[in-house]
Amino acid sequence: MLKPGYTLGILGGGQLARMIALAAAPLGLKTHIYAPEDGSPAFDVASAHTQAAYDDFEALERFAGAVDVVTYEFENVPVATAEFLAARVSVHPGAGALGITQDRLAEKTFVANLGIEVAPFAAVEDEASLEAALAEIGRPAVLKTRRFGYDGKGQVMIREGDDAAAAFAAIGRHPAILEGFVPFIREVSVVAARTEDGRFAAYEITQNEHRHHILYRSTVPAEVTPAVSAVSHEIARRIGEALGYVGVFAVEMFLVVVDGAQGVIVNEIAPRVHNSGHWTLDGAVTSQFEQHVRAVAGWPLGAVERLGHVEMTNLIGDEANSWLDVLAEPGAHLHLYGKAEARPGRKMGHVTRIFFEDDA
Repeated sequence: MLKPGYTLGILGGGQLARMIALAAAPLGLKTHIYAPEDGSPAFDVASAHTQAAYDDFEALERFAGAVDVVTYEFENVPVATAEFLAARVSVHPGAGALGITQDRLAEKTFVANLGIEVAPFAAVEDEASLEAALAEIGRPAVLKTRRFGYDGKGQVMIREGDDAAAAFAAIGRHPAILEGFVPFIREVSVVAARTEDGRFAAYEITQNEHRHHILYRSTVPAEVTPAVSAVSHEIARRIGEALGYVGVFAVEMFLVVVDGAQGVIVNEIAPRVHNSGHWTLDGAVTSQFEQHVRAVAGWPLGAVERLGHVEMTNLIGDEANSWLDVLAEPGAHLHLYGKAEARPGRKMGHVTRIFFEDDA
């Protein structure tokens, strides 16, 4: 268990690490960021930082000696890095959970083996196996690289009449997974936390709207039935337990209607604090970032109740230039990530808005 004054090491220096570090400070914890990029946003708010590659084991050795526990802000940290550090200091979540969730095929297989519904899927290694998978699953289907995909990158839809070979070429002919297309009503997610001794807490299911494959807006409460809410929380609990997970994670799901009743199909697991949980930063009793710190530190989990009707909107690219307008808006909470350059498709910040019953 960490104590105030101890140091939390964070692999990755983006906006998620920045917000974890900001949440750790009021709890009396120091943070040390490890990231290879120049000018990482989290460097500005941490007690210390190391700029080095994830395979620089001399730098990792020094980093391990300077921190009391290690976590990470994104799922593409090399498993070898997590394993190296875990031999020297506690790492949460563990390398096993990381290995499963950064490979889409391993992740889908893991969830399906728990008896939780996912889209039909098949492994793709070459054009021949892609044709065989399409024959089995049908069209439309989504072809995704097994690794390093996010915000719609590394995936392509294959519809009737599309050239499968061209689709495989479009993702670089990398090892892939073909998934059957799910005719969903909307996308939802559950952000949850689990401690090393098995304590669990889940935030209210969140409704998500994507534009150009990037999360644009999250709202709570979601337009789901109480049964779907309960089932979604149970799915998150089972996944966290099966992974032996420590920290905050998200389960992204498709909301579907079958025989007139709502249901959910699991899409992906994110082994980290998640964009769809940013609403908690101002809209819940305990933010997902503080919750993550509490979980990896071995502390009691905080309350997860929302404070009203909450809406979180991402600021993508030049949208962040509207910061002055946001600040002039009563009740809006602005969060900018400290990134030097606004590029198309780049998350530069977000805004949360809370509406209470008497605001209507």
